Amino acid sequence: MIHVCYCFCDKTGRYAKFAGTSMLSLFDNTKSEVTVHLLHDETLTQENRDKFSYLAGRYNQRVKFYNLSERCPDKIAEIIKLVPDAEKAAVTIGAFYKLLIPQMLPANIKKAVFLDPDTIINLDINELWQIELADKILGGVPEISNGANPDKAFLLCSEGIVESEDYFNCGVLLMNLELLRGEEEIIREGLDFRGKNPKHKYLEQTVLNYCFSARTLKLPVKFNRFVRLERAGKEQIIEEKIYHYSGGASRPGIDLNDVFNRLWLSYFIKTPLFSAESLGRLYEQFQKNRNEMKDVPLKIAAIMPGKMRAFFIEPAKLKTMTAAFAIKPYEEVILAENEKSLKQLIEAMKTYKGMSVFFILTEKFLKKKFPIELLQREGFTEDKDFVKAWNFLPDAQGVKFDSYSLLKTM
Repeated sequence: MIHVCYCFCDKTGRYAKFAGTSMLSLFDNTKSEVTVHLLHDETLTQENRDKFSYLAGRYNQRVKFYNLSERCPDKIAEIIKLVPDAEKAAVTIGAFYKLLIPQMLPANIKKAVFLDPDTIINLDINELWQIELADKILGGVPEISNGANPDKAFLLCSEGIVESEDYFNCGVLLMNLELLRGEEEIIREGLDFRGKNPKHKYLEQTVLNYCFSARTLKLPVKFNRFVRLERAGKEQIIEEKIYHYSGGASRPGIDLNDVFNRLWLSYFIKTPLFSAESLGRLYEQFQKNRNEMKDVPLKIAAIMPGKMRAFFIEPAKLKTMTAAFAIKPYEEVILAENEKSLKQLIEAMKTYKGMSVFFILTEKFLKKKFPIELLQREGFTEDKDFVKAWNFLPDAQGVKFDSYSLLKTM
């Protein structure tokens, strides 16, 4: 029997589709008997729980549920106490549930595979299961195998706490439960470290690397391959790998020109989590987007009479944006080069408040999301003093439509 774990918190009720899709891909490609252990909290609805059970039954496999809100509320409370930002993080408290797998699974289970819900298991999981951990506590794919520079990307490495070649990703893990059950205090120390050092932005991955990087078996990259790298390499052939749709450029969508979207969707549509209601929600979102697009010209028409235009543009895009917006020589253009540029923008907005509308054409500023909230704190109002003009740009201007947002609504 192969034991596989998924962990998640589903505040919106819409995240279960990702776990269900991953689970179906697991069953679809694995010949051996599998028991899925699903660690969740009160956010898993009864309807979705029933769908997981139905899915497993369709493949003559098993799924067991562990409601951590009922089983170990004290342990969850301790995690939140040690790492206060765990409760507010975008990835949710569910990211930490994998730390509780050794205690939640029955003591007679010696080993388990952990899978993030945003994975597609396009191979027989028995291939991973058969790897011997011996005295290693975990098996994981090093981040360096997926193109990361750990010394730049992860503070644990740049600060010399973890060796660069040892830093691993936590999206797919082979877990030696026998050894892990004796490491509760070490894990608590890792949680305490992360709580006292919130500058380490990664949550449970920081904890596990802090505790076990030197005791983790390095797995081949095929067991945790980031989709963003496949896309960057313009790969068109789907191979026997575990594909990890981990955030940003890795996320799945509904654009069928992308082979990795097609792969994800080919599994999703076979799950009981794909339904008429899913399509109805997708239609509603399309309709909402359509109406918002119709509103754009009206908004611009309403705020522009008697006002000038001004622009905030990355230097590399100045030429294309000048052509796209027919920017006149006399119109204000501030180049988005550095932090001083942002101060220059705010000063200009104060000077021309009520006289100009600023078109912000830099969705990403200094590799981060443009700080709209900063403009709002300075007293400027969206669709009055400024507009997110990057929303007006077509694909031809390099602004690709992210259909992941549509997929989330289904």
